[in-house]
Amino acid sequence: MSKSLENFTAYSIPACVEEVEVIESVAQYILVVEKETVLQRLANDNFCKTNLCILITGRGYPDVTTRRFLRLLMEQLHIPAYCLVDYDPHGFDILSNYRFGSMQMAYDAKLMRVPEIRWLGVFHSDLAKYQLLDRCLLSLTSEEKKKAESMLLRCNLQQEAPRWRVELEAMLQRGLKFEIEALSTTSISFLSQYIPIKIQEGGYI
Repeated sequence: MSKSLENFTAYSIPACVEEVEVIESVAQYILVVEKETVLQRLANDNFCKTNLCILITGRGYPDVTTRRFLRLLMEQLHIPAYCLVDYDPHGFDILSNYRFGSMQMAYDAKLMRVPEIRWLGVFHSDLAKYQLLDRCLLSLTSEEKKKAESMLLRCNLQQEAPRWRVELEAMLQRGLKFEIEALSTTSISFLSQYIPIKIQEGGYI
């Protein structure tokens, strides 16, 4: 099934990813976004056409099919993948799902994890750099703080992604969070400028 968003065509990920034999694309990178609303915003800006990329969203926590398809794209296209999530513990957990696999399905992690994925944002440093308004900031709830503390105990963070762990520690210490959409408070199309600049400048970890 496909649906057209102006000049952008979105396709559902095939249920049986293993049946996909050949993938060809002129894309230069893959961009995974946490939310469908963000994907739609980028689609309205013709982001893929301008930047030659593949956009994927798991609509929050990704299911098995989404993670398996991303892994297949990486294996066949040999292009980098970046992930854009909210600056909060849930966004971080979603990001970790792509890189390390689901904690609930650890036995299948090797088949679906994407250790090469890069965290593009959003980061706390974006607040000052892009002069985001204070009203975009929210305090972490007690539940979110507990979630962050729990994730900090995961050994794979320290061993495989120490810089990610530092960011999560800083998030917990500050006790603040904000959404991807906060970047659009100054301009509705700001995300379409932010993403390529971050990639060009190497502003990912």
